[in-house]
Amino acid sequence: MLKTIKTKVSSVKFCYLIFLLTLLSKTLYVHAQESKLTKPLAERSAHAKSDLMVRIAEIEIIPEYLEAYKEILKVEAAASVKLEPGVIVIFPMYEKEHPTRVRILEIYADKAAYDTHLKTPHFLHYKKETLKMVKSLKLVEMAGVDTKTMLEIFKKSR
Repeated sequence: MLKTIKTKVSSVKFCYLIFLLTLLSKTLYVHAQESKLTKPLAERSAHAKSDLMVRIAEIEIIPEYLEAYKEILKVEAAASVKLEPGVIVIFPMYEKEHPTRVRILEIYADKAAYDTHLKTPHFLHYKKETLKMVKSLKLVEMAGVDTKTMLEIFKKSR
């Protein structure tokens, strides 16, 4: 009976050890993933005030292409944010009262990140596929009033 108890205790200790190791490995994995996500922003924050490139794209879509355009745009925006470290935000939206009027908030780490973005396969695909869908396009260069607070907003969104 004592041998059985020792075996059960050893089994419980072993299971507890496996549990702790699993928890530790998941914690380290999550920390590593967060570091990957936050490191570029943290590295940029020191010089972000002068380097950030911010713009709003004002686009009018031909009505019969609206749904197809939105699908292509969703794929492009998601790929840009996920794959390009210099793309901080590509946030597409549309006017509620005029859904064919699309606005895209774009924030890049700097001009070089924007130039790199223009050469990516997903952006080139977006441009090629949507060219016939766009009635008008206006790119409005913007400057932040309070860049420091803006960067805090992005930290809160995680």
